[in-house]
Amino acid sequence: MATFVRASIDRPAYTLPGFYFTSAEVFAREQERIFARQWVCVARSADVPAAGDYRLIEVAGENLILLRDYTGKLHAHYNVCRHRGSRLCTEMQGRLGESIVCPYHAWTYRLDGTLAAARYMQDAPGFRREDWPLMSATVAEWDGFVFVSLADQPTPFAQAFAPLIGKFQAWDVARLQRGAQIVYEVAANWKLIVANYSECYHCPLIHPELVAISPWQSGRNDLTSGPFLGGYMDLFHESMTLDGHTRRPPLPGLAEADQRRVYYYSIFPNLLLSLHPDYVMAHRLIPRRPDATTIVCEWYFAPEVVATADFDPSDAVTFWDRTNRQDWHVCELSQQGVSSRAYRPGPYAQSEGLLWQFDQEYLRVMGEE
Repeated sequence: MATFVRASIDRPAYTLPGFYFTSAEVFAREQERIFARQWVCVARSADVPAAGDYRLIEVAGENLILLRDYTGKLHAHYNVCRHRGSRLCTEMQGRLGESIVCPYHAWTYRLDGTLAAARYMQDAPGFRREDWPLMSATVAEWDGFVFVSLADQPTPFAQAFAPLIGKFQAWDVARLQRGAQIVYEVAANWKLIVANYSECYHCPLIHPELVAISPWQSGRNDLTSGPFLGGYMDLFHESMTLDGHTRRPPLPGLAEADQRRVYYYSIFPNLLLSLHPDYVMAHRLIPRRPDATTIVCEWYFAPEVVATADFDPSDAVTFWDRTNRQDWHVCELSQQGVSSRAYRPGPYAQSEGLLWQFDQEYLRVMGEE
């Protein structure tokens, strides 16, 4: 049984110095020490549902081919031919059939990455096809999300994600289907976006629609340190929509208490997961530059709800699109402020305890504790 508490800080705590949000050197270190080593969320399993289906993904500046082979296994191959380095796939998504063929010299790879054919290479001294498979990253699936690690020997996913395995079973997130997607381009550092997501200190000032249906001081947290942070807030009504109401029933299996709560979790480094009584929302962050982040926001619903003739997710999407844009605006204001020579780290309030804990995990992973 999880124990929920208010986030708290037991010592003076301050925000990170400005260079963590503006420095190209820091951003490059983040790409290498965080995004190239941690388990990074890149897609939903449903994005590559069948054998041969693929989509291109980006992790730590690397382009990879995410695909499913004929055994149902997912792979994330670097989009680099082992011959002379040509890109193999250029369309963002599609279907490959039974092989990947290099457009330059027609080296041909099976979906599992092994080299099937290499034209006229039989005369090359010492050449063996089995020595030249595609380079690949490690892939894991969890609750319908796909994670990739570029590390040579990543921490096993089940070990790294042990606190979350089975935690959201009542929502059956893997079963849910995408009902909507919006992609945002935000002129702010990715850490500012995580920080904004992790507190409601700002809510009564910029989210009038949200505080009308969810009391901003109601937050309680059960994950309060480490790479996974968050907890719940109460609901006055049955859903996070503009009027707090919806025709959708609660997701099957939810306890009565969970039908009056919304759970918010930041999953280090780039997934923000929001679990509602009748849908689940996820923000996937893709850092582009120190001051630029792509955010893929998706809404997932029960398949039997999506299948109805009058399925309409707009009540949830409109509410959160408005709320998202309010958040992105203040994140961009924060980016402008921390870029000033006048900026100095400021003190965290007690209601910002999760932000300080995120900073500690960030500094630990960056090797700067």
